[in-house]
Amino acid sequence: MSDVTLRDVRKSFGAVEVIKGVDLDIKSGEFVVFVGPSGCGKSTLLRMIAGLETITSGDLAIGGDRMNEVDPSQRGIAMVFQSYALYPHMTVRENMGFALRFAGMPKEEIRKQVDEAARILELEPLMDRKPKALSGGQRQRVAIGRAIVRHPKVFLFDEPLSNLDAELRVHMRIEIAKLHRDLGATIVYVTHDQVEAMTLADKIVVLRSGIVEQVGAPLELYDNPANLFVAGFIGSPKMNFLKGVVEGGGTGRADVRLPDFGGAVVPVALKGDAPAAGTPVTLGIRPSQFAESGDAALPVTVDMLEHLGAETLIYARSAASDLVTIASQSRPNVEIGDTLTARFPSSAALLFGADGKRIY
Repeated sequence: MSDVTLRDVRKSFGAVEVIKGVDLDIKSGEFVVFVGPSGCGKSTLLRMIAGLETITSGDLAIGGDRMNEVDPSQRGIAMVFQSYALYPHMTVRENMGFALRFAGMPKEEIRKQVDEAARILELEPLMDRKPKALSGGQRQRVAIGRAIVRHPKVFLFDEPLSNLDAELRVHMRIEIAKLHRDLGATIVYVTHDQVEAMTLADKIVVLRSGIVEQVGAPLELYDNPANLFVAGFIGSPKMNFLKGVVEGGGTGRADVRLPDFGGAVVPVALKGDAPAAGTPVTLGIRPSQFAESGDAALPVTVDMLEHLGAETLIYARSAASDLVTIASQSRPNVEIGDTLTARFPSSAALLFGADGKRIY
């Protein structure tokens, strides 16, 4: 078993608390991604699992065993860092087998385990090269191979792709996803890139200022964000947030007026009763949900166009200068400075209260 459990885990540096009571269950074999802006505590939390940071309070368990005071080398984890951390004077084979030699494993067994990891990562032609003769992607695969040979209970990845260019990041995402399928291993992965999180994770943990904002499957977080922060962080381009006021409604519906968009009224579906008339709210609509046949309409002026080939992004603003991003799968016949009516289905809109929490 390689479950990872955190119960009210906290971390303080002096008087500053940076991890503020995290409760989390990671099941054996899951690919879990910690995501959030810089400084949110995701790398600190990963280092606490690894044993590289002490836990101020709370409990950490791996495979059912409490790990708070256990040495990192005894936790059954292997970590892949942002920097490849390869020994420059050693070959690929020597780098991958170093930890096993250090542990006193017989040479023949080391060779078998290194060869198997090289086969999985397609490194066989590179085994006699030194790191300086490898590309960035190849070096990262060697770093992953060094982790694989140890057969850990849990793999920990700390922003492993951030040093690679865009094309290599896409390729390595595919490699890491395939590795997870092949090994069936538990993986905890840290990134600030929400595209990485969406494409790799079984489960995403969204962090902000040391607090877990929401945990769920990628599409669950995309479709049903718990608050404005998650709604704005998950999804690219980010969700549009429009200031509104509840004008009326009832059970299952709230009529929201948007003063900055000519007083347009949007009926938003709810699971309960509408907030009282006059309540300030925020209406959320994703750029991809704008459509020619939508029943809600916003008058806007085009500020800028980004033609991306299969998609065009239209950046526009209301008369009150509220920004709106519209993603079009066609090539719209509009120019900068044009006025247009941006339509979307009211059924796609989400509603958030003044406290930032989703109104259901």
